[in-house]
Amino acid sequence: MPLATLRRAARETVSGLPREFWWLWTSTLVNRLGAFVATFMALYLTLDRGYSASYAGLVASLHGLGGVVSSIGAGVMTDRLGRRPTLLIAQSGTAASVALLGFMHHPVAIAGVAFLVGMASNASRPAVQAMMADIVRPEDRVRAFSLNYWAINLGFAVSSMGAGFIAAYSYLAGFLIEAGMTAVCAVVVFLKLPESRPSLNKNAEEATDDVGLGTVLRDRRFMSVVGLSFLVALIFQQGSIGLPVAMGNAGFTPADYGMAIAVNGVLIVALQIPVTRFIQHRDPKRLLVVSSLLAGYGFGLTAFAGSVGLIALTVCVWTLGEMINAPTQTGLVVRLSPTRGRGRYQGMYTLSWSAAALVAPLMSGFVIDRFGTAWLWGLCAVVGTVAAIGYGALMRHLPAEEPTSPLGRVRQEGQEVGPSVG
Repeated sequence: MPLATLRRAARETVSGLPREFWWLWTSTLVNRLGAFVATFMALYLTLDRGYSASYAGLVASLHGLGGVVSSIGAGVMTDRLGRRPTLLIAQSGTAASVALLGFMHHPVAIAGVAFLVGMASNASRPAVQAMMADIVRPEDRVRAFSLNYWAINLGFAVSSMGAGFIAAYSYLAGFLIEAGMTAVCAVVVFLKLPESRPSLNKNAEEATDDVGLGTVLRDRRFMSVVGLSFLVALIFQQGSIGLPVAMGNAGFTPADYGMAIAVNGVLIVALQIPVTRFIQHRDPKRLLVVSSLLAGYGFGLTAFAGSVGLIALTVCVWTLGEMINAPTQTGLVVRLSPTRGRGRYQGMYTLSWSAAALVAPLMSGFVIDRFGTAWLWGLCAVVGTVAAIGYGALMRHLPAEEPTSPLGRVRQEGQEVGPSVG
């Protein structure tokens, strides 16, 4: 593709989005540049502290349990208190708890603080996604979610490569750097992001109560999507849980794992923009079916990978599935959510990933300890197939997207737009 065409594609991808989006994007990027702990927690516990894979899985599950506990509460806070206060509380709590975790040595203390980190770090997700839905036009949402996902993985690619070498020097330094970067995110939110919640008057706030958790739970189509999201999340969790433990057991170093998993972030940084242009107006059912199969069989191929290079090739396969799945599924959740209940719906969607973060470590630790890593990768292929069949059966006759809220239209018409965040 000619360079001029690539430049035009990139310009069209980033143009026309509101200024608030770019500050939120910047906050996401800074946060992920310092995201060391979740990536290297399993290696920290098994190699540095000498604990078993089962204990590492237990700690990661408690981290996931914290996310399960906070998902629903954060969704309600997002609708009631607002997006901005929820983000400030979540990011400040994450910075404090991550710093504390670095100084914990007793196994019970490590597990307890990991639970707190899971609660705090997961609480920001419903607020971020609801704020994006508030401020971005429906026709631009897949593009906006893709760009945000691109920022997540740009930061992840950099932090993964750097964290392996930081871990070789000091795991504590990784904890403290992540805490500091998260604190910077809280400052960005405080200084640059206004509240975007559509409910701005008393009557609107009372109307928000019409969409309660019972409403979400009775929405059968949405809850089916949440269940399928849980299955897909179980697979993707293995990139940070099953894969590092399996590579450690096979004699690979933390730096080897860091370089292999960095391929995930590098590919997303390089390809997310063209992939976004390809998927933006395509049938979400087909996209979700294909992404589920790529995820399941991408991890399944890891059973046949005996070198860092081959492992990196399997990462390429499931990364393509991830690039397709993430913006498509997030856009679908917004499409199925009523405007006044976005926080609660996003909280329930976040719960699917939090529940997967709770179950996946226990599953992978048990399977690896009892049966070996080959069984884990085979199970991933089976789960991916089940998810693909489920998406194919459920994704029929989707409702039309709701129009942009009056608040969103005012913000987009009255403020400068574009990729600049200055």
